Amino acid sequence: MEKTDRERVIVLGASMAGLLAAHVLADRYADVVVIDRDDLAGDDAGRAHSETRRGVPHGGHLHNLLAAGLIALEDLIPGITEELAAGGAVLGDGTANVRWVVNGTHMPKPHSGLPLLSVSRPHLERRVRRRVRALPNVTFLERTEIAELLTTPDRSAVVGARVLQGDTHRDLTADLVVDATGRRTRTPSWLVEFGYPQVEEEQLTVNVGYTTQYYRLSEDRMPDEVSIDVGGSATVPRGALCAKIEDGCAVVTGYGIAGEYPPRDTAGFHDFLKSLAATDIYDAVHDQETLGEPLSYRFPANLRRRYERMDSFPTGLLVLGDAVCSFNPVYGQGMTVAALGARVLRDHVSRPAPVDPRAYLADYAAKAVDHVWELTTGADLVFPGVGGDPDEEQLAEYAYLDRLLDAASKDGRLLVAYARVAFLLDPAAALVAPEIQAAVERVSGQAG
Repeated sequence: MEKTDRERVIVLGASMAGLLAAHVLADRYADVVVIDRDDLAGDDAGRAHSETRRGVPHGGHLHNLLAAGLIALEDLIPGITEELAAGGAVLGDGTANVRWVVNGTHMPKPHSGLPLLSVSRPHLERRVRRRVRALPNVTFLERTEIAELLTTPDRSAVVGARVLQGDTHRDLTADLVVDATGRRTRTPSWLVEFGYPQVEEEQLTVNVGYTTQYYRLSEDRMPDEVSIDVGGSATVPRGALCAKIEDGCAVVTGYGIAGEYPPRDTAGFHDFLKSLAATDIYDAVHDQETLGEPLSYRFPANLRRRYERMDSFPTGLLVLGDAVCSFNPVYGQGMTVAALGARVLRDHVSRPAPVDPRAYLADYAAKAVDHVWELTTGADLVFPGVGGDPDEEQLAEYAYLDRLLDAASKDGRLLVAYARVAFLLDPAAALVAPEIQAAVERVSGQAG
């Protein structure tokens, strides 16, 4: 920890976003207090892959850490990738070790050098939490509820939090409070209570439902692959992902958009996998040993809170993770955005002056959210029944993307270009670079 005159920071929520924030803040504050309502010590003792804690009800489902997120995570917590791999996480190449089925077409498997790490969400969280717990100036307050924020009399600054432990209230003062409590954050209502305007919200209804089943795979299944991804499309608004994880297990999450929900029983789930645009995942797992019962979850809408557009905001308060923007989980972007956001936080707390929340929120939007929000909502509008209609420009973009993906099925270099965008390493504009457009036209012409 660097020398600092900053005393205490409070992190609300021990989510992945909260843990990464705490790790960053420990370099700049003398005392970091992480508050969560769950029994995290009990969680650290180990759970089944599918067993979730109250604060992460979707934690048993398949979670991706995209290439940009894995790079950011390693930057934030050096050595964590090797530690995860030593604990059983599966490493590979983001295209060479993935069987990718797009619009029913099997894509090539070029070597891309894009890092791939497959691990269950509980295992990842436990490892990251252990690294954060090991920091000498970090304290976890578990089984603790957040009652309210403490402010100055004029409400211009947040100066701490009132917490509830059992029947006892306790006031904790702080130089900074960071809200990482997720989609159900109370910050919007707190701001109104303090006299600030209601934060603007944007939503895109998707009504995604997904079901997850764990398996123990025999060694002859997916011998050279880390995962199989059978994507959904406007024609078949259903898909699934199968990924190897620690302990010789595999996790399969099937999803349906706009009400095309997978069944909650194993036999029905297998029928669902067989109904997809390709039967690859069904073929891999339908006769394998199941572990536990299927899990189901529903996700109503992409939700973004536009804090960066507020004309005023109290000092001493920052927001990050799903508390700012909650994405359709089908694309596996949430943890990656949390890691990208933690790097934005690191940049702002590394400056000598007190953190300017409006400058931070503007940077957070620009560097961690804008690109992903556009990708996610743009992709979702392809599906019939999703709230909202694509405009002419978007329809033209979809038509071009279909041509690009068709060409990518014949040219691995185009698939790598697409993967770099999907894995949040490159902006979407990279796919319309002159050399990419020329390659699409050349391959399409040859195919014709």
